[in-house]
Amino acid sequence: MTQVQPVHKRILLKLSGEALMGDDQFGINRATIERMVSEIAEVTKVGVEVAIVIGGGNIFRGVAGGSVGMDRATADYMGMLATVMNALALADAMNKQGLTARVMSAIGIEQVVEPYVRPKALQYLEEGKVVVFAAGTGNPFFTTDTAAALRGAEIGAEVVLKATKVDGVYTADPMKDPEATRYTKLAFDEAIGRNLGIMDATAFALCRDQKLPIRVFSIVKPGALLRVVMGEDEGTLVYA
Repeated sequence: MTQVQPVHKRILLKLSGEALMGDDQFGINRATIERMVSEIAEVTKVGVEVAIVIGGGNIFRGVAGGSVGMDRATADYMGMLATVMNALALADAMNKQGLTARVMSAIGIEQVVEPYVRPKALQYLEEGKVVVFAAGTGNPFFTTDTAAALRGAEIGAEVVLKATKVDGVYTADPMKDPEATRYTKLAFDEAIGRNLGIMDATAFALCRDQKLPIRVFSIVKPGALLRVVMGEDEGTLVYA
């Protein structure tokens, strides 16, 4: 690796709950979470400050709960609690690998995790700790993608890294279309115009308004996260 210095000092990593399942049907796959944590550890070693927003889709999806007759707000709160479980598992795996992780929840569960307090989160990041933001925004009807955009803006992250199973945004589904090509970069307006569905509209609008770039990359591809922070051609950059 020729470039020694990372191009980003502080990042907000958005992980979906589904990413923690590995090949399982639901829940948390220990081997998968350990592999992810080792990728995150590589990034912290080069001096990058890392904050993480985690989803809850591997345990419970608010949208799914709402669609089967459950009150949508109740379903969303259940989804938020699922993200707290994921955050605890992620932080535990990090601590086991020698990182220092702190979970901060947007919903008060003081016996289990500390509440989200912005100055405290900034202090932890400056101290080199990995901060895991749990419980989304703390409000129903808002996705964890929106939480990632919100927290990213709040902590002054230079980029939101959206971890997916595909190594970027493609012209078509690369699984179905062999002709599909990866976009290296896209303007926000272009991404909206082409209806690429990178994030939900609320999250996307927030990033665009705050001129907070989004990079879509593959969390299943070994070394991709490190390549992104080192400024190599990895994934797709969506910029203002």
